[in-house]
This record gives sequence, C-alpha cells and structure tokens, in this order.
Amino acid sequence: MKKQKGRGSQYDRIFKENIEAVIPALMQKVLGITAVESEELPDDVLHTKERKPDVLKKITDEKGSIFILQIEFQLADEAEMVYRMAEYFIMLERKYKLPVQQYVLFIGAASPKMPTRLFRERLRFDFPLITFAELDYQLFLKSDRPEEVVLSILADFRQQDPDIIIEQIVQRVREVTEGEFALKRYFQQLRVLAQLRNLGDNLKESTMESLEKYVSLEGDLVYTVTKKRMEEKFIRNLITKFTLSSEQMADAAGVTVEFVENVKTKIAAEK
Repeated sequence: MKKQKGRGSQYDRIFKENIEAVIPALMQKVLGITAVESEELPDDVLHTKERKPDVLKKITDEKGSIFILQIEFQLADEAEMVYRMAEYFIMLERKYKLPVQQYVLFIGAASPKMPTRLFRERLRFDFPLITFAELDYQLFLKSDRPEEVVLSILADFRQQDPDIIIEQIVQRVREVTEGEFALKRYFQQLRVLAQLRNLGDNLKESTMESLEKYVSLEGDLVYTVTKKRMEEKFIRNLITKFTLSSEQMADAAGVTVEFVENVKTKIAAEK
C-alpha cells in the first residue's frame, strides 16, 4: 500500500497488525479462493524504493491449482496503479514461473476512477479492482475474529441506519474479543478506519461523534450506545406529545440542540 501521511500511516499500521488474521477470510469471502495450502513468500525480492507488495503468497486451492497471490490494499485513487501492478506481474511471473493472480482492494471513500487495463499494440494487461464500500458488511460482522469484524466499518451498510449498524459492530467486537486491552485496541481501529474511509455520505456527524466517544471513554462502550438510543427515544416522545422548542427539549434531555434537530430530521424522513 502506498504510504500516506497522517491517517494513511494509521491505516497502514492497522492492517499490519491484522493482516494475517484477515487474509483467509478475504480470500474466501471476497476473492472466492479456497486455499488448502498457503505459503508466505519473501516480498524483498520485489521491494524497490517505491514498491513492496502488501500480501504475497503461494496458494494451492481446493482444485489443486497452484498460483502466486498478490493483494494490494489501496486508500488513494492512484492513476498509475495499473503500471505498478503490471510491473509486479512481470517480476512475479519471472521469479516463480507460476500463474499470478492479483487483486487491488480499494478502501477509500469515493468510487475509484483508476485505470485497471493497459492495452497497447504488444501488451494487454488488467487487474481486478474490488471496492470495499460495495461489499455487504454482513460478510465480516458474523465472524468470530475481531480483526474481521472491524472490517465491517469499511463495507456497505445496505442503506440501513448507520447508528444501528455501528451498534451491531461494537457489540460483536465485544463478544469476540478477550481482554480489555485488546478490546480498546479494536475500538481504536474502528474509529481510525471510519475516519479514513471518510464516511460522510453514509454516516451522520452525530454517528462519527459517537465513535469518538466509544474510544475516549475506555469503559462500557455498549452502555454509551444504549444511552444515546434512549436519549433519542426520549426526544421522540417530547416531539410527539408536547409543543416545545428545540432548545427546551435539549435542556430537558441534557443533549445538544443539534441532537434534537437530527431527531426531527429523522422523524420527517420516516413519514
């Protein structure tokens, strides 16, 4: 993955921590590869000043086929990615004399525009580009591995209420994680990945604020989510049963005026 400053480096660190735990699930659930044998290959063979593969393995699948698997996790919509993948392909083919399967998994916010095909008079090359934001979050949410569950935040919420989905992710991470130290680490990863993904079109500002609260409290995060939902229910009752201003309702519930306005907007959208 191409290094980036700030958030990019945070993302890079998260995937380095989780990569070996999530690769089997990504192969099976996303790439459709059932591996019966997987051998780690040295990536220093392909390491230049600008290039080093994220995942490089020799795979034997359930049909007995043997091939080289390369996966790149890409945050930036890089216009010259096709050249980089073509260079990798040639080097891998030359080194191992085996079929090469390459995949780029894009986890940015917008739909990537990068070219995936390079057709010239004497060269035809292309690579599969998979956009994480188009994958069903349920692929990862049901996992028993917290590293996989965390990936749910990068996937498609299927037009469901982001607050509810995040509550599900938070609860599932808690269910499959042992130890408070590990739990805190995975919640920190959730916050970072949500920011890196820039979920502005899918997540309300209030939801992002909630994620920040989950991490900063370092305590019962499920309680935090439940408390927020109870506050919303209280505001809904005030709106339907009383004639109060947003300021009065905010004061009665101990929330911000913005929170009240968000509930009003949600109610209006439901009608």
